[in-house]
Amino acid sequence: MAAKVKKAYFCKNCGFEAPKWLGRCPSCGEWNTFAEEVISKESSSVAASIANVPTSRPQRVSEIERSDNRRIDLGNSEVNRVLGGGMVPGSLILIGGEPGIGKSTLSLQIALTTNGLRCLYVSGEESAEQIKLRASRIGIGNEECIVYTETLLENIVAQIEELQPDFVVIDSIQTIYTDLIDSSAGSVSQIRECAATLLKYAKSSGTSIIIIGHITKDGTIAGPKILEHIVDVVLQFEGDGNNVYRILRGIKNRFGATFEIGVFEMLDNGLRAVENPSEILLSHYDEPLSGIAVGASADGIRPYLIEVQSLVSNAAYGTPQRNATGYDARRMNMLLAILEKRLGMKMFQKDVFLNFAGGFKVADTGLDLAVVAAVISSYYDRPINEGICCTGELGLSGEIRPAPRTEQRISEAARLGFRRIVVSGYISKSLKAPKGIEIIRINNISQLPKALFTEE
Repeated sequence: MAAKVKKAYFCKNCGFEAPKWLGRCPSCGEWNTFAEEVISKESSSVAASIANVPTSRPQRVSEIERSDNRRIDLGNSEVNRVLGGGMVPGSLILIGGEPGIGKSTLSLQIALTTNGLRCLYVSGEESAEQIKLRASRIGIGNEECIVYTETLLENIVAQIEELQPDFVVIDSIQTIYTDLIDSSAGSVSQIRECAATLLKYAKSSGTSIIIIGHITKDGTIAGPKILEHIVDVVLQFEGDGNNVYRILRGIKNRFGATFEIGVFEMLDNGLRAVENPSEILLSHYDEPLSGIAVGASADGIRPYLIEVQSLVSNAAYGTPQRNATGYDARRMNMLLAILEKRLGMKMFQKDVFLNFAGGFKVADTGLDLAVVAAVISSYYDRPINEGICCTGELGLSGEIRPAPRTEQRISEAARLGFRRIVVSGYISKSLKAPKGIEIIRINNISQLPKALFTEE
């Protein structure tokens, strides 16, 4: 007698399993996300299907020997920076991003630039001819890069065991499936089991594996949330599809910190690493313009200067418009309320539009002062004095609080030729200004207009 087919319902957002269909997921709270999937009895043995996996034994912490495995240089300074100095052998890395953002281009570039390392590039989305065309466009040749177009997990694992590459690229996890599960590729159970199998192989063999994953419409990694828990590193590839600049951001990293970012420029011949982000985030004008301020920002330990643009105009309709591109609209509304309360600016009668150069998305509270400076400049239609930048966090009572890593921000502004920088007056008095730049300390928002518009 044939075994009874087991079915279950999985939440496509978080991977929660339920015996019957539910309208709302009790785990993540999303509506209409449950889908029925067929599960065979053998599904639990997928990860155990890899042969010759050595067994481990319990050990005391003091008895565990620390390996001296060096990090693998991927031949890309920005990727190495985000990973914490390179890829750790035996690690499982997940790269997610919007369609067309450049995930496959970045992964192929990594595979083609690691000279001396053998890479197996597994593609379930493109043919070998398409990959060859992209490799020719990139213009980088690595004889040790092997392309394999396959979607069946068992065949992929067999090829990895035969070729013994230094690292593997899987493009993408949503196209890979195993015969031991009856559901289609991209389903919750397929993604979970395929990722678990790849993880077990990576840890047992010491082969590093890079997985490309899709994202949902709200920007999170597609598939069950357990996928992000399984992998060692989660990288998010961000950017505006209409803009040439991209950011590689670390969301999770078991081998390093997650505060580093990598900046890339999308060109005809692939992605160019941007060593100095300030060069693409600052514009040069023939004459001073109102509504433009320069803020000294920092993403993790990496400082950079960015241009903030603001437009304040009379509200043509009853309710004023508030529009922020690349910035939290709720925080912008808070800053406008502070200006109205503490400086008497009639913001309730004004439309306010905010934009950041380069299409960047900024969440740094240390840019509060630069945002407010741009709004004040546009409100009075008066350009800010040349050679001034700002950094600082604004409190609800109008006080200026120090931004994190203020010293590095000041050094970056001095390096780029700015003559004055407006900072919080509460920073350490022992902080000395680098050569060529003057530090202007203010304690309250009421002191900002004088610092911005008074000549030297």
